[in-house]
This record gives sequence, structure tokens and C-alpha cells, in this order.
Amino acid sequence: MASFVTRLLKGLSGGSSTGDGPAERGEAVVYKELVIHPAPVREGNQWRVAGVIVKQSGNVEMERTFTRADTVATREEAEALSVRKARQIIDERGAALFGDGQATGRA
Repeated sequence: MASFVTRLLKGLSGGSSTGDGPAERGEAVVYKELVIHPAPVREGNQWRVAGVIVKQSGNVEMERTFTRADTVATREEAEALSVRKARQIIDERGAALFGDGQATGRA
């Protein structure tokens, strides 16, 4: 379990997740004044749904990362599903998503 978390965190920060290549952030999407960055993580021949939700508050930027159990065959599919999952998180959590005021955290 720890190695999965380590790979995931490396992937979200741009490092190599499994040796198959870095989990780069995809094209940003704006939704309800928040910015969604899909950042799927390569796991063998599959891509795990993951991303970052960013809120700009004055000069402060807050980020919430998320990873889901869903895996798909292509990066493009994973990016599209990551954006859809991020929108769902935003709709469900609303203001509570950034309610703790911390700069970084999990969604």
C-alpha cells in the first residue's frame, strides 16, 4: 500500500509513477470558478483516474488532489474521466472542499 501511495504522489507532482513515465497534468478546465487539472497515473498498460482541483483566493492558491480506483486503457479516456470525477467532487463538496483553509490536501 505504501508503495502505491508513493507512486501516486510522485505521479501527481510530475515524477515517475511506475517507471512508465511521469503523470503530467493535462489541459486545465475551469468549472465553477475552480481549475481542474486531470493528472492520470500510468499503471502498467492502464491509466488510473486522478487529478488536481485548484482554487485561487487572492494571492493564495489552494490545491486538492484526488485519485480514484477507476482505470482505463488510454490517457485520453483517463483525462476525460478525471475531469468528470473532479466536477462531481466539486458539486458534492461545494465550499467544504477548501473549508479547512490549507494550501494543499486531498479531495
